[in-house]
Amino acid sequence: MVNVLLCGNKKVFDGALTQLISMTNRTHETIHVFVMTMELTRVRQDFTAITDKQIAFLNSVIQKKSPGSLVEKLDVTELYEQEFHKCVNETAYCTPYTLLRLLADLISEIPDKLLYLDIDVMIANDIKQLWDIDVTDYEYAAVKEKYGCWLIRPDYFNAGMLLLNMAKIRETGLLVKARELIRTKKLLFADQSAIFKSTTRKKLIPRIYNEQSRFNKKDTVVCHFCKRLMFRPYPHTENYKQWQVDEIHKYLHCHAFDADLEEYLALKAEYESNYND
Repeated sequence: MVNVLLCGNKKVFDGALTQLISMTNRTHETIHVFVMTMELTRVRQDFTAITDKQIAFLNSVIQKKSPGSLVEKLDVTELYEQEFHKCVNETAYCTPYTLLRLLADLISEIPDKLLYLDIDVMIANDIKQLWDIDVTDYEYAAVKEKYGCWLIRPDYFNAGMLLLNMAKIRETGLLVKARELIRTKKLLFADQSAIFKSTTRKKLIPRIYNEQSRFNKKDTVVCHFCKRLMFRPYPHTENYKQWQVDEIHKYLHCHAFDADLEEYLALKAEYESNYND
């Protein structure tokens, strides 16, 4: 079984649906997906937890495609407030939901090995290829950050994909140290910086496991639709997500997931007809 961790609020539904479609279309293993979520309307009115209806629909999709697989909701609102209430990084460059993965060692349901994925990720080959990487002697495996490894440090990684050895992490206290940094020190990239600074030993793996710009390569396993820095025709950033189908065709020239996204559009229409609030 492959254990996957996703984090977010009600708005991550499209990302979760597209990602799980792409994963189950290429992976024959059963998959246990943990979705960590919370209510945080004290910060912003639209910071509401992913709904039970959304989880139920994701479950129905994944179980039809991969019998024995499961999507499980973990509401960690109380735990978040205990650890990060009004902390200095609560209003960082991204939403507070990125901090939720830093709570993983405190949750008894979380297994000893865990694949964390950002919501703007698609799976282009069998995820078992990534899952089977040996991290016995490491806290996690990660891929270098496309820009950060040049601008920050050669070993700086992108935290959109982390193959976590939770047993080792609990032993070394990586996430304990990371949470303390989040509470006490303003960090440029919040959770990602906190993990980097708290690491004892990490394993850097090839870019095919977190491709951050070239989405049509045949050997890629994980495609990450993260924000990109562009220099032509003038310096600017692009931030198109996989569920923005027209945009990824027009601007990213990505057609690697056309069949998955066609399936997503049909399932999204089904959800809106039968499940939507």
